[in-house]
Amino acid sequence: MEFDLLPVWISLKTAFTATFIAFFLGIAAARWMVHYRGRGRDLIDGLFILPIVLPPTVIGFALLLFFGNNGPLGRLLLRLGQTVIFSWSATVIAASVVAFPLMYQTARGAFEQVEANIEDAARTLGASEWTIFWKITMPLAWPGIAAGTVLSFARALGEFGATIMLAGNIYGKTQTIPVAIYLAVEAGQMGKAYGLVFVIICISFSVIMALNYLKKRQRIGAHRH
Repeated sequence: MEFDLLPVWISLKTAFTATFIAFFLGIAAARWMVHYRGRGRDLIDGLFILPIVLPPTVIGFALLLFFGNNGPLGRLLLRLGQTVIFSWSATVIAASVVAFPLMYQTARGAFEQVEANIEDAARTLGASEWTIFWKITMPLAWPGIAAGTVLSFARALGEFGATIMLAGNIYGKTQTIPVAIYLAVEAGQMGKAYGLVFVIICISFSVIMALNYLKKRQRIGAHRH
């Protein structure tokens, strides 16, 4: 049986795109929460982290209600002649939602470890908030942010429940590696399932090695300082 690489390509394309989205949204949300002291802070934080503890099928169901033809955003998209469900965009949305909490939580922890005195000193020297964030905060928090990015990618790559609910199983369009493995096992195509499992294990192991490398670099940097 010829090995099918199409689900691998779709999964990688989806995971990279979702990680890109989760990276910027997670950093923005984390930076805002570090400085936010208003009402409902714990509630907002809980909502950001909620996708971690919810079953993926519940997340997929919620996304289906929101983006479906009868959902608020779904109706708006229909008026524009667009639809999200059962499209590649749906796989990206599902993967982004489940990857976001990991990026947010890790980035928030990294930002909280940055000494406020360093940022305050830059302010007294006339540096703008934008300059302080990109020249001081981000470099100091980067090891943690990089680790969050790796974890977000791994989570996006392995997403199954929310994807199958929102994007379905369309070969060459929304069929990712986890979906393809599930269907191959159901169909008794164990050779195909073994091949896909091997591929995703290799990718996941590479992600773990990258994360360990980042942690090692972080420890070396801490010892130097």
